[in-house]
Amino acid sequence: MEGPRTDRTARPARPVTDVVARSTASEAVPLAAAPGAPAGSPTQVPDAQSRGQVAEHAVEAVSRAAGAEGGAEEKPSRPGDPAQAETDRSARQRVDAVRRVGEAGRRMRALQLGGTAVLLAVALTAGSIAYGAIRDNGGTTVAASAAGAVSPALLSSGSLDASIAALQAQLRSQPKDFGSWATLGLAYVEQARTKGDPSRYPQAQKALKRSLDLRPGNEQALTGQAALAAARHDFKDALKYADQVLKENPYSQNALSSRIDALVELGRYADASKAADTADSRRPGVPVFTRYAYVHELRGDVKTARRVLEQALATSTTRGDISYVAAQLGQLAWNQGDYKSALTYYARALAADENYLPALEGRARAQYASGDRAAAIKGMAQVVARYPLPQPLVELGEMYEERGAEGDKEKARDQYALVDAWIALARANGVNADLDTALAAADHGNKASALRAARAEWARRHTVHTADALAWALHVNGRDTEALPYAREATATGYRNASFLYHRGVIERATGHAKDARASLQAALTLNPGFSPLGAGEARKALKDLEAAK
Repeated sequence: MEGPRTDRTARPARPVTDVVARSTASEAVPLAAAPGAPAGSPTQVPDAQSRGQVAEHAVEAVSRAAGAEGGAEEKPSRPGDPAQAETDRSARQRVDAVRRVGEAGRRMRALQLGGTAVLLAVALTAGSIAYGAIRDNGGTTVAASAAGAVSPALLSSGSLDASIAALQAQLRSQPKDFGSWATLGLAYVEQARTKGDPSRYPQAQKALKRSLDLRPGNEQALTGQAALAAARHDFKDALKYADQVLKENPYSQNALSSRIDALVELGRYADASKAADTADSRRPGVPVFTRYAYVHELRGDVKTARRVLEQALATSTTRGDISYVAAQLGQLAWNQGDYKSALTYYARALAADENYLPALEGRARAQYASGDRAAAIKGMAQVVARYPLPQPLVELGEMYEERGAEGDKEKARDQYALVDAWIALARANGVNADLDTALAAADHGNKASALRAARAEWARRHTVHTADALAWALHVNGRDTEALPYAREATATGYRNASFLYHRGVIERATGHAKDARASLQAALTLNPGFSPLGAGEARKALKDLEAAK
């Protein structure tokens, strides 16, 4: 993490508000907070790992989770209940699919990997703050702010495993070194995220607690606590720890950034907007610039978002920052249906870091929408082999479904089964995965489970993402009248998201609002005609039916 600053007024970069003011003059747009926030710093990813290995470890977890996720939403299942029988069959099919992938992985591993096993990766919804907590986002490693002989700078040296080994050796000889305990906790959080081992989260918790026991309230451990809480999607605690850090060091870039992330994930948009302004005035730089851009994008101000990201890219000097910001620009272009620009930005990100997974994933998505299906499927398969998370798994499954070649249906089922595996392992290690459950299960799983998860997530936080998830879960369960207000709330900020518009249009059609439905569906397809391998086609069909019924 960053060390104590001797010059609290030093400014490593010009505030983004200055950039916007120079560029827009009289057309400056006030900030508006919005749900979700981009990652605070780039991260390296592990080497390619076999999807089959992941599935092998997930079989038992999926088997356990299958029974827990079945049944109707309102009533417990009964012996002989046809609905329960169908749920049981679905669960068995998913477990069988995981086993099929696992068997393929075992054969591949015998040839390529010599028996090395991996666990499933767990991502940060709010972005990676763990890496940012141990590496200055401008690319300059900083001094340790604790008594430990092992500096946090070790963790940005390129070998996380070697750094952890060094920290463990240090702590064997100096067990009261609170700084090294805090750094080890941060390293475990990062290892869980990048190496696919969620069992590291409990280890991180123990290491950070040990640091705080040795030196209560130390900044490095509190930053680690914020990272761990965000990793587990406990945004209330992430905010609490970030505020504790800022109370002692108002200029902590990582705490300023994680505070914005936590506020937007909790749906406290006005507070998040103020936090973004505060962060920009105190510690301008790439992490703040990307957050500033994102809140503008989420209120529909794409022009300002693009301008700020381009400025951030122009000032980026490290490969990590270049790959991160270029990928953000690629995602922004993708959201607007500008696939050519998206591919250009993703290419720049990959030129800086050929293994940067967000760019690999985004490139595959843009390739598919552009019509290059073979390259897209190959690329997305490589992504999920390294990082089998719900969104790319679902997208790869839908690519297979939409292509419809021989064996594609079974391949698609395998991807959806691995989503179940991810959710089971995430929950087993203290991660709240309700939003992932709702989004995946609504279209490719148990609909009652999707609704339960969406309602649970909405009870915790009111964001446009949770509103969209709840609206769609209600829709697939036949509750469109109840779904409509949530679908409208999901689009209320002005965020130009074709999936949200598609969901709203389908729900408006189901509730008899034909004119509104046509407008929403047309807006989705105009904005991003390839927004989803399956959803885009369904949107076109629904719009055609509505036009025919006029």
